Amino acid sequence: MNVTVEIFSQGEEIITGQTVDTNSAWLSERLVRMGFKVTRHTAVGDELNDLTALLQEIAQRADCCLCTGGLGPTSDDLTAEAVAKAFALPLAFDPVAFAHIQAFFTRRDRPMPASNRKQAMLPQGALRIDNALGTAPGFALRYGRCWFAFMPGVPSEMRHLFDTTIQPYLQQHFTVQPSHLITLKTIGIGESALQELIEGIPIPDAVQLGFRAGIEDVQTKLLFPHAYPNSDKTRLVAQFSAQLGDFVFAIDGLEHASGDLVEVIAEMLAVTHQTVAVLESLSQGLIAAKCIGQSWLIQSLYQQSLARLAAQFGLPLNSADLMATALPLAQAVRQHSGADFALVQLAVVDAKQSSGQEQSTAIYTVLATEQGAYPQSLTVSGNLKRKQNQAALMALDLLRRFLQNKHAIPCQHYTD
Repeated sequence: MNVTVEIFSQGEEIITGQTVDTNSAWLSERLVRMGFKVTRHTAVGDELNDLTALLQEIAQRADCCLCTGGLGPTSDDLTAEAVAKAFALPLAFDPVAFAHIQAFFTRRDRPMPASNRKQAMLPQGALRIDNALGTAPGFALRYGRCWFAFMPGVPSEMRHLFDTTIQPYLQQHFTVQPSHLITLKTIGIGESALQELIEGIPIPDAVQLGFRAGIEDVQTKLLFPHAYPNSDKTRLVAQFSAQLGDFVFAIDGLEHASGDLVEVIAEMLAVTHQTVAVLESLSQGLIAAKCIGQSWLIQSLYQQSLARLAAQFGLPLNSADLMATALPLAQAVRQHSGADFALVQLAVVDAKQSSGQEQSTAIYTVLATEQGAYPQSLTVSGNLKRKQNQAALMALDLLRRFLQNKHAIPCQHYTD
């Protein structure tokens, strides 16, 4: 039996586009993995009658509803009032909730504004959900066929309440059959090219295939129904992985979550205790920024002037062939830094050219290792921020490919 869930976001900032509703996406992903069927996402502004009408509708058609937002102390926070009106449950003062709110301000040595007392007014009979991270308690209740849970709109507070209270309740009171999502994360390949590589793989009707293209990676998602045979699951994932080859940098859902590209690199370097030095041009420090907190990154340099850069390391500058300059430069950076690996990125950085949507920019990256130097050229287009992000990601991916393959990697050219 499918247990249907709706997700309801409240706030004028959501419907006007001032705030991106990341809460709904996060909740949906968690619920689907648990085995629930998410049927609708709805956002409503700060209109009491609209909120009331929606709550009454949901109570008649959903088994469960998770609501975020509208629990603050200001006049536009109307969730509790809307619930009271929709379900004829008068608001009642909760002294425990009020004590928690007072304690929140006491710990910060700040006076509590009188308006915060509003947050201790909960619908009569509702189950209070304590919020250790903020002033807004959540609450839950059942009306009609639907069990409602109301959480703050602040993402960190919402996730805390879901993890500590909402999820355990759902698991205890609803019988579901969790599906199994396996995600192949790729980099260096677009959606259309990816689709062409895998189009010959037969996919059973019971398995759902989906894609998600983001700025950091492209994900191929395989959603397997409950009790799908593990051997068949493993075999299908292996087919996809073989077809996509080195473009795959991680697979989530088989054993453990792998994280993003930097986390995958960090896991491998933690085993070998090796270090990395970076020299950037076009990306202007973005490679280093993506590696914040990583102890294996022991040096990061940025130099916009190629002439000054060549002079700094006592090397000739071949402006007609930047790869001829990048190769010895990478080994020089590695030797000077004492790192096990050096990533050197060169590009002719022209502000007008790099920011142009139609003008492509050529980037030359070299990975220097004890075994030798491995070059990669990349042609990127789009605005400057996109070019910088692609340049940083593909440089890191060059290191990832070497670490995962454990052997020499050929010179590669990518056209973005």
